Amino acid sequence: MKKIVVFFIMLSYSLFGQQKNKGDRLRSEGRLDEAIKAYKEIYQKNPKNQDNTYNLACAYAIQYKKDSAFHYLNVALNKDNSLWALADNDLYALTSDERWRVIEKQQLEKYQKQNGNVQKPKYVLKLLRLIMKDQALDYQLDMAKQYFMRKGKAPHWYYPIAQMKKEIGNGNFNKMEKLILENGWPTYSSVGKLAADSPLLIINHHQDEAVRVKYLPQIKKACINKEGSCLEYAKIQDRILVNTGKKQLFGMQFHYNDKRKLEPFPIENPEYVDERRKEIGLEPLKEYLKRKINYTWSVAQK
Repeated sequence: MKKIVVFFIMLSYSLFGQQKNKGDRLRSEGRLDEAIKAYKEIYQKNPKNQDNTYNLACAYAIQYKKDSAFHYLNVALNKDNSLWALADNDLYALTSDERWRVIEKQQLEKYQKQNGNVQKPKYVLKLLRLIMKDQALDYQLDMAKQYFMRKGKAPHWYYPIAQMKKEIGNGNFNKMEKLILENGWPTYSSVGKLAADSPLLIINHHQDEAVRVKYLPQIKKACINKEGSCLEYAKIQDRILVNTGKKQLFGMQFHYNDKRKLEPFPIENPEYVDERRKEIGLEPLKEYLKRKINYTWSVAQK
């Protein structure tokens, strides 16, 4: 069986300390109507459960039921001061609505009140929009991944979605380069951690390897200077190596084996991988792989 490559480039953030419940499980299985019903049952019992209310809003948004999505989203964000919702691809369907501009404005105001003013607030919003659009269709692709795990082949509806994903990525990349030319490379100190990761995700999604190679020095520099994500740097560095037939350094790229189980691609000097990861502030590979893909890493470290 041909190996299926999976590049994990999702953001490592969440709005709240989310815990799985019945609604989350049903949603992850693609059973959105049932998930909404489960979320609403919890909401009726405990309307102060922000995790559940936010997930209810997301489920409605995925179904393009905008009025319900906005209603529950406003409830969920009432006491939230983060920018995560502005980058959450689950809410992408809401961005064409005027009510979304209100959400953007209020969240940015609350974020700055808590964390201090950002240097370029308009730049922040544009970068967050790129993150959201970059990860649009990820829910549908997750459903295709689950189909492959069950059937051993991709579903027929995967191919048009994958093509649309590529087209979105190319358009996002062009917008990203224009924004960087106008505003400079985004850093943690200028736009905050979430917005600063926007170029990294878009670069990693690009189909042209030369793009990742071109920007890798800047991404590495930002990591070393603590002005950018070292996690995303490691993913991009490993992706370049894997795509060019070399062994990865940090263990961040995986593929499906013949048993349709995820495992990491071969790693250079695997007994020293934790030493390399520690140098840029990453957790031991054993912990990362267990959490991300439920894989048991057993190579002793030196």
